Amino acid sequence: MKNNLLLLFALIMTIQVSAQQVVLTGKVTSALGDPVAFASVYVKGTTQGTAGNTEGIYQLKLNPGKYHLIYRAIGYKQLTEDIEISTNTPGHAVQLQKEDYQLKPGDNGDKAYDIIRKAIGKRAAYLAETKGYSCNVYIRGTQKLISAPKSLLTPAVATQLMLGPDGKGILYLSESQSQFNYDGPHRYKEIMVSSKAAGNNNAFNFNRAADLQVNFYKNIFDIEGLNPRGFISPIADRALNYYDYKLLGTVIESGHLIYKIQVLPKLVHGATFAGNIYITDGDWRIYNAHLYVTKKAGINLVDTLNIDQQYMNLQGDVWQPASVAFTFSGNVFGFRFDGYILGCYTDYNLDPKFPDNFFNGEVVHIDEQTARRDSAYWSQNRPVPLSPEEARNYKLRDAIAQQHETPKYLDSLQREKNKFNPVGYVFFVDSVVNFRRKTSLSFPPLYETVFYNTVEGWGINFKPAYNKQFEYGRQYSIAPNLRYGFANKLLNANISASYAYDALNRAMVYGSFGSDILDINSESSVSQFSNTISTLFFKSNALKLYRSRYLRIGLQRDMARGLLFDGQIEYAKRNALVNNTVFAFQNSTFTSNNPVTPLTDYPILFTENNAVTLKVSATYNFMQEYTTTPAGRFDAPSKYPQIKITYRKGIKSVLGSDVDYDYGEIEVIQDRVKTGVYGYTSYMFKAGNFFNNTALIYPDYKQFKGNQGLTFTPVIGSFHFLPYYTYNSTSFLEGHIEHNFSGYFFNRIAGLRVLKLEEIIGANYLTQPGDNHNYTEFYVGMQRFFFRLDYGVSYQGPTKYQQGIRIYYGF
Repeated sequence: MKNNLLLLFALIMTIQVSAQQVVLTGKVTSALGDPVAFASVYVKGTTQGTAGNTEGIYQLKLNPGKYHLIYRAIGYKQLTEDIEISTNTPGHAVQLQKEDYQLKPGDNGDKAYDIIRKAIGKRAAYLAETKGYSCNVYIRGTQKLISAPKSLLTPAVATQLMLGPDGKGILYLSESQSQFNYDGPHRYKEIMVSSKAAGNNNAFNFNRAADLQVNFYKNIFDIEGLNPRGFISPIADRALNYYDYKLLGTVIESGHLIYKIQVLPKLVHGATFAGNIYITDGDWRIYNAHLYVTKKAGINLVDTLNIDQQYMNLQGDVWQPASVAFTFSGNVFGFRFDGYILGCYTDYNLDPKFPDNFFNGEVVHIDEQTARRDSAYWSQNRPVPLSPEEARNYKLRDAIAQQHETPKYLDSLQREKNKFNPVGYVFFVDSVVNFRRKTSLSFPPLYETVFYNTVEGWGINFKPAYNKQFEYGRQYSIAPNLRYGFANKLLNANISASYAYDALNRAMVYGSFGSDILDINSESSVSQFSNTISTLFFKSNALKLYRSRYLRIGLQRDMARGLLFDGQIEYAKRNALVNNTVFAFQNSTFTSNNPVTPLTDYPILFTENNAVTLKVSATYNFMQEYTTTPAGRFDAPSKYPQIKITYRKGIKSVLGSDVDYDYGEIEVIQDRVKTGVYGYTSYMFKAGNFFNNTALIYPDYKQFKGNQGLTFTPVIGSFHFLPYYTYNSTSFLEGHIEHNFSGYFFNRIAGLRVLKLEEIIGANYLTQPGDNHNYTEFYVGMQRFFFRLDYGVSYQGPTKYQQGIRIYYGF
């Protein structure tokens, strides 16, 4: 009863406070009457404020009373207005005058460098000055089509994109409200309160406050998706090596002497900004920034990106961003577009009392209600008004979205999606979905279903997969498999199943049983399709196979933050196989199915045996961060190496098991370690040893991800030229390192920069006891999106083994 009364009292007080507030509206224009987009409007001495929209319209909720309102926009003089708020206060329009920065006597060319040096000296201190805070963040992003080739913009395409009669219109519109919590120097947590999106985003977007932490006090300014290298801040520690500076003038604003300094990149095509930066006198901190990059700097997706950021004094010597605005434009195959992303920061709390274990690795929390806020909610809570065009677009897309949720439309869409496309099925997965039941039945493409090898001859490997989804990320999958070889006349059947019952902890049980034809190399380096092509057309039957009749059960679950446990036990009856056909489109002499004796299948590689195997692993990501949504948990890329420890045991005598061994392995891997303007590095090191090898069968040995074909998969941990079956041992050490320069060199070469190629260098190493104890590869390459071309050379010990080209196409 007491709790109910408290809840009722809180509700009444909330209604009263809301009723007392007045929405002040107005328009910010220039002296010529032109709208000033994204102007900041806030109450002097507080962090209560808002920003204007693209047409200069703003709205701010205030309690009745007298206020000093500050209006700021980069390129204009700051304006302070005294205003009294009451229930009948009319709209308050203001005009901003162009900024008037004047040079003083003695402001020579060297003064800009003196100011920048002092700002650089303060950079690290200002980066760490705020120990912790919380604030509210509102983000809106819009992408608009400006023009398109008439030959491509057909009426059907224009209708699909919801464009106007002139072929223009909003392609994508999104907004979100979040509470952002920060605990220096590295911990943060965003609680997304509301989110709304309409349309298709084809450029880039920041819909999360965690992604919009624009900070020029960092040496490298990262713009995710636009360039993997990042850009050098104008006040980075080594900024003087990359920029020239020019003092444009000074002005006094809010009691601060402000220097306006032009930023000039020394290399037009370098990872640098151009524009203006505003520095305060005495404390040498950033007051405003107006910087931009263009396609000359090698950015993707857009041609020009402008960044405007304003800082405000919170209290004492503490400053934080008031707003940030990205504006961009681009041209893709004649489709010209532009857009903006606005971030508005308000209601800072510099002394937050975070609960214990609040920063537990969850960096973004999104609950069920976040994306379900209706138009009435947004009308009451949207801090920045929509432009008329944006309001019309939302209204149109909301109406269409409601229509798309009707059973009639879903049934129609389902029928269309489930239509069988015989041509597409050759290369792509075909699926049958049921939107209401949240189920899907998928069939692998034909090129993966029909195969040829020298053991089975022509064959069919039919493996559909059924998936059923529930709330909160729970789901189960069932995948039956039928495989038949026409040469050896063997029918194999098996079924696999998994049930993910706790998505937040990555908890899953899984299992499979039946019979199958498997690669002798447990790393499965040879794809079935590539082996079919190489066998039929290039006289190379690389794939070596055996048969297994098995039962396997396992489970996985997070045991602690960043610690994933996986355990499984398997019984298998295994048989070696021999070649049964020599058919090919060219006269060929194939190798046997025994990699130890390539000229003959006999003696066979191993006799029929039973194996009971226990395998457990623990994978640890230091300081693992993740996003929680109603659909489950999604891990963020780790800033630290991942460590995986694996133990595998062959259990003797149980169920007639013939194997007896103990194997341990440790792996350290990290992907995309950023190295500033020089791109990023990926590496993996692994070591393993059989501590007991009393009874080992060939498939139990440690195998490696070799490659003997023209194509390859660029995954860290794989080799370019390593033979598939030559290297297997009882102990080993391997290492892989690769660096992607992300266009650092090619962007400086006139004939190549237009291609936006990324340069790659790398090396792979493997050592083990025996004759082939040292193997090394070195390679260079270049890539663009899904295409990559490498050239490399390999050595077995000091002797050159192989060199050549490797191609990747990730369609």
